Amino acid sequence: MREIEYDLIVEKVKEICMDANYNEPDDVIERMKEFIKKEESDVAKNILNVLIENYRIAKEEKIPVCQDTGFAFFIVEVGEDVKIKNGRIRDAIFEGVRKGYKEGYLRKSIVNDPVFLRKNTGDNTPPVIHFEPVQGDRIKIKFAPKGGGSENMSEVRMLVPSDGVEGIKRFVIERVQKSGGNPCPPVIVGVGIGGTFDYVAYLAKKALFRKIGEHNPDERYAKLEDELLDEINKLGVGPMGLGGRTTALAVHIEYFPCHIASMPVAVNMQCHAARHKEIEI
Repeated sequence: MREIEYDLIVEKVKEICMDANYNEPDDVIERMKEFIKKEESDVAKNILNVLIENYRIAKEEKIPVCQDTGFAFFIVEVGEDVKIKNGRIRDAIFEGVRKGYKEGYLRKSIVNDPVFLRKNTGDNTPPVIHFEPVQGDRIKIKFAPKGGGSENMSEVRMLVPSDGVEGIKRFVIERVQKSGGNPCPPVIVGVGIGGTFDYVAYLAKKALFRKIGEHNPDERYAKLEDELLDEINKLGVGPMGLGGRTTALAVHIEYFPCHIASMPVAVNMQCHAARHKEIEI
């Protein structure tokens, strides 16, 4: 059994909260550069170049890539041979978020009651945390600050098996088209297929943690990712909804077994500021 100090987890979470908000992932920047070469719209090219310059400034000045520094979302893989010393891992993540958002001068965007009071909690807690037990004596913490604009354009639809692949395509493409410029394209489209009503939404969000260029290991789903990306980029939405061939940078699919009578599908949109970081302790 390996012991990991509570304070170490707090410090690491604090660091990734700031790091993720200041630093756009390299894979996103490189994909944008690739798409600039293929883009036919001068307006779209200009927007993509401005976004890349924004990422550079944010990294150098240590300021947020976007003013919406997001809902703190975590996927935490906890080794079965790990024991947290002097506290609980859930509390450590909460404390790390509080410190990261305060010390990093990151906007606090969470309200305590979704309907009636809607008072800001003041420290960007509570985060959303999904724990996954794994073998070993390590903890892997994956973090994404999920902005409200792209999250609002996400959707779950309970398809049935007879809808098939074409039904999935229609839904995903329709969702992107209806979203227009609202999720601040170019987007990354996370797609979950299978599981249950609740789990399929998690799969769609989990898909957004994959690096651009990394396909689903199943060739059938990898092919579907490419087909969807091609069709989405024919929609003409373009960067920031102002037209062009670069509406999405990638489509990532995660799937899970499901009931014989159902085929849940979820789309979780991610704006151009596709911020996510992971650490291992």
